[in-house]
Amino acid sequence: MYSALKKICCEENLKLPELGLVLYTFGNVSIVDRELGVFAIKPSGVEYSSLTPDKIAVVSLETGRKVEGALNPSSDTNTHLELYRAFPDIGSVVHTHSTWATAWAQTGTDVTLYGTTHADHLAADIPCTAFLSEEQIRGDYETATGLQIVRHFNERHLDPDEIPMVLVAGHGPFTWGKDGEKAVYNARVLEELCKMAAITRMIRPDTDRLPAELIRKHYERKHGKNAYYGQK
Repeated sequence: MYSALKKICCEENLKLPELGLVLYTFGNVSIVDRELGVFAIKPSGVEYSSLTPDKIAVVSLETGRKVEGALNPSSDTNTHLELYRAFPDIGSVVHTHSTWATAWAQTGTDVTLYGTTHADHLAADIPCTAFLSEEQIRGDYETATGLQIVRHFNERHLDPDEIPMVLVAGHGPFTWGKDGEKAVYNARVLEELCKMAAITRMIRPDTDRLPAELIRKHYERKHGKNAYYGQK
């Protein structure tokens, strides 16, 4: 019934090792079909080298339960579920443990906007959530992780459509997008931005944030109403 959705989900998952964003079974991509009320997601603990569309799990948006697939869905499924429920415009979620983004997440700090490469993609620092409490960790950990992301965006008045990425403190990165291709793209961009920012701090720890005017210029030329980057 969900063969097309599972095929797309499998294809996007297989991009993660190609882009150097995962090792072994780390990470997962999910794709939502809001009309059908389900999302497809990588099965838990399955090597990318053996991943095929028939192994993809399909989960109900309403109940969070598997509705198709012989294998258990990713252990991060409930985190994806909370993001889909809270951010109605997203079509895909990606979670990895990519090196630079995860290293930055382990510091529990936002990624400062230092340069125009960062500003080309978002006009804000990359947010990092607070660490989960002991109570959250002992309870439904994956649901708590998703709710922590949502709470962080709500409390800081962040727009998930303009900032399609987050670091979960001590854990790692999550990204999203209108579809799987864009969500995976954002995961690769996030990794590169974290790498650049980390090296910048190594070279000069007291580097200032990029001037606001330069941030606006680079962001607006790609995303503003009068954007002129690329081809019509």
